[in-house]
Amino acid sequence: MAQPTQFGLQDAASPIMEELIHFHDHTLMAVLLISTLVLYIIITLMASKLFSTNLTDAQEIEMVWTIMPAVILIVIALPSLRILYLMDEISSPDLTVKTVGHQWYWTYEYSDFDNIGFDSYMLPTKDLDPGSFRLLEVDNRMVVPTGTLTRILVTADDVLHSWALPSLGIKTDAIPGRLTQASILVAHPGVYYGQCSEICGANHSFMPIVVEALPIRDFLPWILEMQDS
Repeated sequence: MAQPTQFGLQDAASPIMEELIHFHDHTLMAVLLISTLVLYIIITLMASKLFSTNLTDAQEIEMVWTIMPAVILIVIALPSLRILYLMDEISSPDLTVKTVGHQWYWTYEYSDFDNIGFDSYMLPTKDLDPGSFRLLEVDNRMVVPTGTLTRILVTADDVLHSWALPSLGIKTDAIPGRLTQASILVAHPGVYYGQCSEICGANHSFMPIVVEALPIRDFLPWILEMQDS
């Protein structure tokens, strides 16, 4: 999760987020090179009293400053399109979890199993354990296995919501009457925090998202326990 004074993105916990971080760094480097070149030209023109007539009418320069931006846009666009297709590609998921947004809590339903569904409310401050995160902890966490492709079906019961987990590289709008799908593949065990990212009313800030990733050997006993409860 994010730390105070943190400037970069959260550590990646899924392959998609790793790709997004690489693309972010790739694009930032292009922006840095462009900014440096433009700043150098501005300083040179301001500091020098010399003037070249080649700058007023030169077909070669016009071709360069027309072609270079197009090349830079292509270099940025191709990796972006690749990541977009990777994020939309959902083939043979191992697990499906339906996520329903309400004012102001989440409901999780495990469609592959019978009678596994629960509501997830934010824990009030007075009920927090020592070391827990205020405004981020919930009473029931969504649990997924590591190393398996999980399909997330997202919808809403009342108003627009947004199911977002930065460390997993997912942000999907929850729209009433519409079912949106996304996928996550958690690389290693851990607890990952997110929040609703769509202004949905007075308590918008109080419907956190918590996903706990367990190894498959621990996930199966949790499923059995939930079925028995």
